[in-house]
Amino acid sequence: MAGEHGHHHHHDACGHAHGHGHAHAVPPAAMTGGDHHCGNPGFDQGNPLAERNTRRAVLLTAVMMVAEIAGGWYYGSMALLADGWHMGTHALALGISVLAYHFARRFAGDARFAFGTWKIEILGGYTSALMLAVVAAAMVVESVARLIAPTSIHYDQAIAIALVGLAVNLLCAWWLHGSDSHDHHDHHGHSHSHDHGHSHGEDLNLRAAYVHVVTDAATSVLAIVALLAGKFWGADWLDPVMGIAGGVLVAIWAVGLLRDTGRVLLDAEMDDPVVERIRQTVQQHSGDAAIVDLHAWRIGRGAYACIVSVESKASLSTDALRAALLALPEVVHATVEVRAGAWRPVAAGGPGGAHRSVQGSIRANR
Repeated sequence: MAGEHGHHHHHDACGHAHGHGHAHAVPPAAMTGGDHHCGNPGFDQGNPLAERNTRRAVLLTAVMMVAEIAGGWYYGSMALLADGWHMGTHALALGISVLAYHFARRFAGDARFAFGTWKIEILGGYTSALMLAVVAAAMVVESVARLIAPTSIHYDQAIAIALVGLAVNLLCAWWLHGSDSHDHHDHHGHSHSHDHGHSHGEDLNLRAAYVHVVTDAATSVLAIVALLAGKFWGADWLDPVMGIAGGVLVAIWAVGLLRDTGRVLLDAEMDDPVVERIRQTVQQHSGDAAIVDLHAWRIGRGAYACIVSVESKASLSTDALRAALLALPEVVHATVEVRAGAWRPVAAGGPGGAHRSVQGSIRANR
């Protein structure tokens, strides 16, 4: 705690004590990669199974992409062409997911990443969602053009290729669906599987890959329905209509994925239920103390960091408050500051003098 002369002390994540007004040289080990205590904290351990299965899905999707695009152009099916285009962009998007896993793993020991490399995966998911939105727009535009200017369709050949495409998509979806577990061990050594209405433990990079193959499967189904209707009932107009419907469906899923990945990238999760649990925990352990500052953001699957500052007239232990916060399953890194008395935001040495405070932080890894 601060001394009687009002000095401001804190303990950093490496356990070193610092006082204001003194210069400290940063040890070289703290500036480099590796498994140093002051380096990259590694709050997320990656998802090797998802990376492996996504790589398998990329290869299979790329092969089927060539077959569907070639078949769609040759047999004149807009629905089949749309499915092939999706498969092509999905192969690229799946490749982005694989690269995101790769780079997150490659730089996992790089100390430049203050809270680990997990958000590389989120960035991959966000990029995939952008590609999905572009695909949706292209589907609608091309389908409208085909609705205005219809072309002849070779139904038997187109249906056969669409069925094969559907089988490929379902296989990829099965691979990816089994690559994530929502029942995971938390960072404090006990397991939990609750989400409280939010997907705390969800792998958003994997979800992006999964959404791509599922939307592809959905458009395959729509293509098959349209081709069968055209073959047996002469409803040629249904082929481009199904293309439009597929585009709208893809757009809806793209928007949802953009929203969820964007919230994580921009740290826009202060409305998450975990924030209210942090607030309640502070209030339960600090009595009449007032929360003057609170920030929380996600740094891994199911892992949050928080900064809490409270003002208290009574003596309050930062260690006890920090321990209470770290007992929450989602909180793996907490910085706690206690301000004594009626604190005012003034500069040190300015009117009112320096305020007394005590600050502590601790890191708990999975």
